[in-house]
Amino acid sequence: EADLGKRLRPLRRETEFKVRVGVHLGRLLLVRLRKHKDLTDSDWFCTSISVRGPGTQGEALFPCYSWVQGNRVVCLAEGTARTVSNDQSLLKTHREQELHERKTAYRWGSWKDGLILPVVGRTPCDLPRNERFREDKDLDFSFSLARALEGLVLKGALDLTNPVRRLEDFQRLFPCGKTPLAERVRNSWKDDTLFGYQFLNGANPMLLRRSASLPARLVLPPGTEDLKTQLQKELQAGSLFEADFSMLEGVKPNVIILKQQYVTAPLVMLRLQPDGRLLPMVIQLQPPRPGCPPPMLFLPSDPPMAWLLAKTWVGSSDFQLHQLQSHLLRGHLMAEVISVATMRTLPSLHPIYKLLVPHFRYTMEINVLARSNLVSKWGIFDLVVSTGSGGHVDILQRATACLTYRSLSPPDDLADRGLLDVKASLYGQDALRLWGIISRYVEGMVGLFYKSDAAVRDDPELQAWCREITETGLQGAQDRGFPVSLESRAQLCHFASMCIFTCTGQHASAHLGQLDWYAWIPNGPCTMRKPPPTSKDVTEKDIVDSLPTAHQARMQKTFTKFLGRRQPVMVALGQHKEKYFSGPGPQAVLEKFQEELAAMDQELEVRNAGLELPYEYLRPSMVENSVTI
Repeated sequence: EADLGKRLRPLRRETEFKVRVGVHLGRLLLVRLRKHKDLTDSDWFCTSISVRGPGTQGEALFPCYSWVQGNRVVCLAEGTARTVSNDQSLLKTHREQELHERKTAYRWGSWKDGLILPVVGRTPCDLPRNERFREDKDLDFSFSLARALEGLVLKGALDLTNPVRRLEDFQRLFPCGKTPLAERVRNSWKDDTLFGYQFLNGANPMLLRRSASLPARLVLPPGTEDLKTQLQKELQAGSLFEADFSMLEGVKPNVIILKQQYVTAPLVMLRLQPDGRLLPMVIQLQPPRPGCPPPMLFLPSDPPMAWLLAKTWVGSSDFQLHQLQSHLLRGHLMAEVISVATMRTLPSLHPIYKLLVPHFRYTMEINVLARSNLVSKWGIFDLVVSTGSGGHVDILQRATACLTYRSLSPPDDLADRGLLDVKASLYGQDALRLWGIISRYVEGMVGLFYKSDAAVRDDPELQAWCREITETGLQGAQDRGFPVSLESRAQLCHFASMCIFTCTGQHASAHLGQLDWYAWIPNGPCTMRKPPPTSKDVTEKDIVDSLPTAHQARMQKTFTKFLGRRQPVMVALGQHKEKYFSGPGPQAVLEKFQEELAAMDQELEVRNAGLELPYEYLRPSMVENSVTI
């Protein structure tokens, strides 16, 4: 039993210390750790304990990576991963006690009906201490937020006296892009090529799909025979694609400072050129309604301002689905379900716990902050986004109802959307490669501890973990393909790969593009202040009056910059320093994983150097090891 006394230092000064024991300890299974009674008012963070000496066969490592609080005794098992069937009676008792404590500390909460479950807690202080930001992350987050708010207050006051009257006024408000790509967007946002490119490789590459037929909602009125012929030609050639925003239909729009905002549900039909460019062919801003004339169709041949306004409406609709469906739900909330379920059902000795736990760092706290500041009552969505004040919850509920297991696996998702062979989809190419690297990493780890399919089926902790995710955290998602049991090593590997990709690549692909694509407000406006056009007699003033006010634009830019900036306290995918596994086998698998990631990173750097528009959101050095922002 190790006694933490006066030789320790606070967390801000890391210290390694040694204790000599004058007796033969024999084979060590557990270490109990507590603080000296004089230190119970201070929290201490312990990384690990290693023991050398007779009976330990070299060095015995006891991973901790946990806070020691109050007079609590922390019980640490030696780091060799074991399934419950391979464990000894003493460690089985330890596993049961640990899970009992964890289920008390990590409880499921409830945010809104019809959504997947969060961890219980309204503020970071409600979370277990191990899930909260450490000092460096907390300092960076708090300081950066304070600076962002200070700038918003100072510059926002000037916006009140300098309203936006022309599109060029946005350049006065935001004189330059914060990244080279953001500058390109600022200068070229009107181009059809850039408009189409975003569906492949922009902030939200998750909506585009190849058309199997002309969409039923696309009503082609008399006089559009040429358009129909072109669409049919592209359809037969397999080069017709669509982006359908029907999920937004009927969503109640926000009212901001007594002014009605507007939401619509566009449909965009695009053709893929032989040179890889994806170009829009037609935009339908609203779905057809019974008893009403067919919705107006906007074409590239229309008057430039009418076509630009139609594309701007699509950009605003994409902002809504990107932030709520692709980013918040598929990234943040899914990662939280996986992390909470894992903490409740897998003890620290379990190999799958050791495999996954590095990918949960800070996820619970950042999600609590999002629920209490971004999508809460009077949060950022309510203040400046057209789907705030309840519409955003409606969208999340709809998105949750159609969240499938296949959609979280890039090979399945890209196949279902007809994008597997689209070379212009850099997102698709990179997602497939990263998924393959993660899958081989998982297969390597699983192969060390599960020698047969029966070993997977007969692991009660593993089966409880799977059920906890699907039945409890996801609120009964088996009807959408999520498993309630794991019957083979292959099925386990796929499920664990999904978990890691969700917490890393899936979130990165939705998060890292925000600063590039939304810093220039007209490209992805957070709200629209006028209803969709009913004629093609559109002026520049009509577009400006539809876009966010100077104050709304300032808030969008401020929070896009704050949340989308590169994180100084960042651990790249696979580069975590914590050693949860003991032994050479897991270390060799991890090193192979890191080698493959490094090779991919270098190859993408070379590829991107030759591209007019580099795609970097899935470069392993840019992908964070967990959802932390």
